[in-house]
Amino acid sequence: MLQGFPGAFWVTVLSLFPIMNPIGNLPAFFALTAGDSPARRRVQALRTAGWVIGLLVAFTVVGKELLHGLGISLPALQIAGGLVVAHSAYAMVTNGPRLTEAEQGAGVAAADVSFSPMAMPLLAGPGAIGTVIALASRSDGAPAELGIVLGSVIMGLVVALVLITGDPLLARLGIGGVAALTRIFGFLILAIAVELIAHGILTLAPGLLRG
Repeated sequence: MLQGFPGAFWVTVLSLFPIMNPIGNLPAFFALTAGDSPARRRVQALRTAGWVIGLLVAFTVVGKELLHGLGISLPALQIAGGLVVAHSAYAMVTNGPRLTEAEQGAGVAAADVSFSPMAMPLLAGPGAIGTVIALASRSDGAPAELGIVLGSVIMGLVVALVLITGDPLLARLGIGGVAALTRIFGFLILAIAVELIAHGILTLAPGLLRG
C-alpha cells in the first residue's frame, strides 16, 4: 500500500516525469505551434498544462470507483498499464513516432493543440493515466491520495514551465540531445513497466494456481 502524503507525492512525481517526458515532447509542441506568435504559444502551453492537471487529478479521484464499476482488479490494471507503458517506452528507446500520421496531421491543422494531441495522448496519455489510477488504488487514506493529486498538479506546472521556456532549452540540447534524453527516459519507463507487469502477475498468481 501507498502510505502517507510525502511518499505518495514523491512516488507520483518520480513515476510521472519520465512517462510524461515534457522535455522529449518539446519538438512536437514547437512543430505543432510553428505558426503561432510567442504570446499564442504561451497560451497553448498553459492550456496544455491545465488539461494535463485536469485529466490526471480526475482519474486520481475517480480511479478506484472506475475500476470497481467496471469490475477490473488492480492486478489486471497493473498488467494492462504495464503493457501500454512498455509500448510507449519501446517507441522512445527506438526513436519511433509517438503520434500516428493522422494525429500529426490533425494537430498541425488544429487552431488549439492543447488538449489533442499535446495533453492527450502525448503528455497525459494512457501510460500516465494508468499510473495515477494504479497509485490511487494502492493509496491508504486521504493523505496519500492528496499526495498523488499534488504530485499531478506539480507535474502540470512542470509541463507549463518546460513548454513556455523550451525555446532556448531546445536550442541548447539540439535534436540529438533531446533524442538521447528521450532514450534514457524510455529505458527508465521500460523498467517501470516491467515492475508493474511483474507486480500484477505475482498478485494474480496464487488465484490462478488454485484455479
